[in-house]
Amino acid sequence: MTRDHGGDLDRAMTEYGGKDWIDLSTGINRQPYPLPTIAARLWHDLPRAADLADLRAAASALYGLPSDQILPLAGAQAAIQLYPRLGSPGRARILGPTYNEHVGSLSAQGWQTQTVLDPADLAGADLAVIVNPNNPDGRFWRPDDLRRLAKTVGRLIVDESFADPVPELSVAQAAGQDGLIVLRSFGKFWGLAGLRLGFLLAAARDIAQIAALAGPWPVSGPACAIGAAALSDITWQDATTLRLAAETARLDLMASAAGWPLVGGAHLFRTYAAPSAKAAQARLAQARIWSRIFPYSESWIRLGLPGAEPEWTRLQAALATD
Repeated sequence: MTRDHGGDLDRAMTEYGGKDWIDLSTGINRQPYPLPTIAARLWHDLPRAADLADLRAAASALYGLPSDQILPLAGAQAAIQLYPRLGSPGRARILGPTYNEHVGSLSAQGWQTQTVLDPADLAGADLAVIVNPNNPDGRFWRPDDLRRLAKTVGRLIVDESFADPVPELSVAQAAGQDGLIVLRSFGKFWGLAGLRLGFLLAAARDIAQIAALAGPWPVSGPACAIGAAALSDITWQDATTLRLAAETARLDLMASAAGWPLVGGAHLFRTYAAPSAKAAQARLAQARIWSRIFPYSESWIRLGLPGAEPEWTRLQAALATD
């Protein structure tokens, strides 16, 4: 299968030229967490056990889970690559449409995959996947519903890559119960995707198995230090959540004025229905703004939020162009 995803800015530059691009194809916060000063040794020493312990402690405090049930990895993507190797392959059902790396990784490990549109159709699977909030349409499920679902499948994977601004939706504290595994991203909400940091939350025995597969240094020393600082900075997190909420409303108004009704979305991205998604993407690309369209929809186009005010101005001008 074609594992298409956002962030393919090289393709945009090859097709349309130019270098001064605004990449809105990914749902990554374009006003990132300010990088703290970190010890120089972190750049040239291998990560120490204490560095990883500090990061796990910060994640434990934020997610409400013991540190032995938390594994830092090189992004949520690394967790997606590894969890299909827990147990023997069987029947996997993925609630879609959603991020297609789950299907790709499961298929590569020999799982029989099926994408379903109704959560009720996940029941009975050896492994089921839900992205909450969902990418790209923003559908969401309450924790009680997910915990009930976990009892009807062998394992339930809940991808919470976009859940940081909506902690009331998270089942992180229930990770490890009834085979529940939770994936958390760091790069999206904190806007530091290049750091390559994410977390897998699960029962301690599953964490031990995945840790053995990931190797002795699953994340870098700088990722440990920056991640620990960011996860502990509740003031920044609260302020950023409020800003994102205001900016999604602003983006919805701009898209509506351009004739694009809202399909759905989360705090870091919005999906709209354009008369032609390909034409809409090309229209924005002429202004060197890259967006995300989908092979299963002729109308859906997804935009992340612009960063500084000049980016908003440029997007508004592009949307107003006939």
